[in-house]
Amino acid sequence: MCGIVGFTGTKEAAPILLSGLTKLEYRGYDSAGIAVIDSGTINMVKSPGKIVNLYNKTHNGSDLHGFTGIGHTRWATHGVPNEINAHPHMSEHGNIAIVHNGIIENYMELKEFLISQGVTFVSETDTEVVVQLLEYYYIQLKDLRDAIFKVLQVIEGAYALVILCKDYPDSFVVARKDAPLLLGFGDGCNFVASDATAIIEYTREVAYMEDGEVAFITKDNIDVYDSFGQPIEKEHHIIDWDISAAEKGGYAHFMFKEIMEQPEAIRKTMSPRIRDNRIVFDDLKIDKAFMEKVDRIYIVACGSSYHVGMVGKYNMERLLRVPVDPVLASEFRYSDPLVTENTLIIVISQSGETLDTMAALREAKKRGAHITSIVNVVGSSIARESDDVLYTWAGPEIAVATTKAYSTQLTLLNMLGLYFADMLHTVEESEYNKIVEEMQWLPEKIESILQNTDQIKYLASRYFNHNSIFFIGRNLDYALGMEGSLKLKEISYIHSEAYASGELKHGTISLIEKGTLVVALGTYGPLFDKAMSNVVEVRARGADVMAITTVSHADEMQKNVDFAVAVPDTHLILQPSLGIVPLQLFAYYVALQRGCDIDKPRNLAKSVTVE
Repeated sequence: MCGIVGFTGTKEAAPILLSGLTKLEYRGYDSAGIAVIDSGTINMVKSPGKIVNLYNKTHNGSDLHGFTGIGHTRWATHGVPNEINAHPHMSEHGNIAIVHNGIIENYMELKEFLISQGVTFVSETDTEVVVQLLEYYYIQLKDLRDAIFKVLQVIEGAYALVILCKDYPDSFVVARKDAPLLLGFGDGCNFVASDATAIIEYTREVAYMEDGEVAFITKDNIDVYDSFGQPIEKEHHIIDWDISAAEKGGYAHFMFKEIMEQPEAIRKTMSPRIRDNRIVFDDLKIDKAFMEKVDRIYIVACGSSYHVGMVGKYNMERLLRVPVDPVLASEFRYSDPLVTENTLIIVISQSGETLDTMAALREAKKRGAHITSIVNVVGSSIARESDDVLYTWAGPEIAVATTKAYSTQLTLLNMLGLYFADMLHTVEESEYNKIVEEMQWLPEKIESILQNTDQIKYLASRYFNHNSIFFIGRNLDYALGMEGSLKLKEISYIHSEAYASGELKHGTISLIEKGTLVVALGTYGPLFDKAMSNVVEVRARGADVMAITTVSHADEMQKNVDFAVAVPDTHLILQPSLGIVPLQLFAYYVALQRGCDIDKPRNLAKSVTVE
């Protein structure tokens, strides 16, 4: 959720730290800070608000000298977003400074102990407890390594920690548990970051830290140890996406750029996995014998990835005739789920670091389930801990509101469902061939939508000042409406809800009054007539109705709504891949009309690594 960057080398650290933090802005934050060691003293600058404040306070970093430093962007958890609660945090006597992602669950108990020992606290954060405890043990044990391992034995919770000590001016130490950290290997310098985007400008060679590991970093070496203090060798990985993929490239916002990138992203997801018009997953461990024993499939995810799972439920049950349950990860882990060795768990996460999803994965694994994950970030925690991992290969997604990650996840989940159906012979060959053929036309059909945005722009200008908007649909359109509603509320701050159309009479229709905007989804052909009856219901209560439908149903839909947006027809199970595009565009243009910070909406973060 928060962002971390650390550097040690032969160049001034502060400008590099500020640059790295700027690259992490997309993750969301409300304060930021950096600390640099100079002549045995740790100098620190922090500020609430945007990183530009740090640039101004340090004259673009030129006021802070030193070749080793750490930086942080923070979303407030313990304590309000102000300068005191911002990271880094310094120990009472100035020996140590740290930055921290995660939550220390037993911080109150530790804080009371330290107060009893005469330690004075200045912030409200759980993080300050860690740095004060570290200094306490450092003074006692007179050895930084011993003090760090002692603290890691005592604290409970999730953490990615980066530690500066004034007595070691040319190095820093990092530790990880349930929060992402990667090591970056440079030429005469080394790095740590919570996300590769922070350091891709300087190095492409990285290693991903595992839970319980500790690394001691100088400009020449990175020495990594396990939780028992034993040295270990880390596998090095090369980041293969271009830095331009994390830049706007002439677009006004990352979100719009990523909407426009969807055709190519879907091609990258599909192309290596379709050969001679057959879907192939070369590295998938699941075989026919296992699938024949599967009695239940759970799709576990959060946010937009959960909405992918909602579409997956309808499609996979139709293709496989096996019960499929999409479950919010935060609910799954606490629900005593019915999981056995015959359960397939499909975990979906863009970042591969979502804490609730990670915890759900571990719970399912404990119960014997097979875990197949769909993620975008290579080497992420969820990818490493799964039995099988399918990468979307969508490239970096910077905007907080996901677009191309949703579309590529949906494509990959549909491919997986069809692959299993072919394996089990639960889909007719003719239908299999038709779906695979239509899949390969998806990028071109999405491009045709993206080339004609004038109608969506007009509708956004007409409806941007509404305070409440409702999305209604049936079956796949209901799942589609959930994602369309989320996109709108995320970036425009308009209250928006999605409802199954058949539930209108059971209470929701009482919220419809004259002038209320209802977005009616009518892309699911088998229930189009039912969808039309619900449109008539809300029109009778005075609602304005904007519809998303298919070209084949556009004329009929237009008779009963104020405006109808038509997307190309495709195979039934693939229709949400087209229907989502105008909903993404509508959310974008509405937020633009309202003057919102589209890429960094308030209170939201790209990767949620706390509960």
